[in-house]
Amino acid sequence: MVSCFIPRNWRWPKVVLGLLIAEFPFTVANLALFGIASPNLYRTILWEEGGRLGFNSDPTTVVYAAANYRPVKIPLVWSSFKTQYHLVIGVLCMFFYLVKCTMWICDVFYPIVSLFLHAALMSLWAYGIYAQTAPDTIDPERQNKGAPWYITKNCDISSTDKIKGYCMQAKSSFAVSVCMLAIYVFFLAISFYSLWPTKEARLAHEARKAEKKAEKEKFANSPYDNEMTAEEQWQHMWELQQLPRTPGTAGGMKSPITPRTRAFNELSGGGYASKNMPMVPSEYYHEEENGKGTAY
Repeated sequence: MVSCFIPRNWRWPKVVLGLLIAEFPFTVANLALFGIASPNLYRTILWEEGGRLGFNSDPTTVVYAAANYRPVKIPLVWSSFKTQYHLVIGVLCMFFYLVKCTMWICDVFYPIVSLFLHAALMSLWAYGIYAQTAPDTIDPERQNKGAPWYITKNCDISSTDKIKGYCMQAKSSFAVSVCMLAIYVFFLAISFYSLWPTKEARLAHEARKAEKKAEKEKFANSPYDNEMTAEEQWQHMWELQQLPRTPGTAGGMKSPITPRTRAFNELSGGGYASKNMPMVPSEYYHEEENGKGTAY
């Protein structure tokens, strides 16, 4: 039976590197566009322009409803939550992009890591695109159940050049969001594909597993068991120290006496000649003024 394992190598590493390179400009553009739009540079202006053109409700609809004690919830597509949401996920994407590049350089950006990371990021961007295309049905006379007018219509219908510029900026933000979602979908697909092990990869895994098992059995049968406790290892070292030393070394048998060794012993006073040497009489010493004696 072939055991399951998680591959750590990418099937198409050049494609992954290409996706990392392609993700950078879109990440920067997304962060810049939604950073400029925050908190409310043109959201309400485009809402008013769409209401004037009859494509969606008007901001005054919410005011009139509140005045008549009929509170109406602001549509998601015109809410401040949409802008702040995209700004937050833009910052998160930039952070995770730097993390991914670092892991890729360190060769630890495994497909299993990419799978969970890009699944989460893809979910965030899927909801972000839904928020940008959410329906506007609070006004019964001007309901829009599809995407807002600045996405589906040409920006040339705007009443002023300033609103036209805002329309093009909002349209660009939506296009960048779609590109970010597409990149994460490609990442997720190649992660799935790389995690599916090939026959060669499974055979190589089984070979490595068998080799490790053989090494483990070899060490298990060794007389020097690696599973000895610290106390047993200390006892073993102490027993080795109690073995008799090699003859001719210090603490063991006496070293053989050579002629040179005997001569040095005789001169140092430890031999037979020094013990039988006659003493020098005291009259052969001459006391000098400095208190030291000199033999004649």
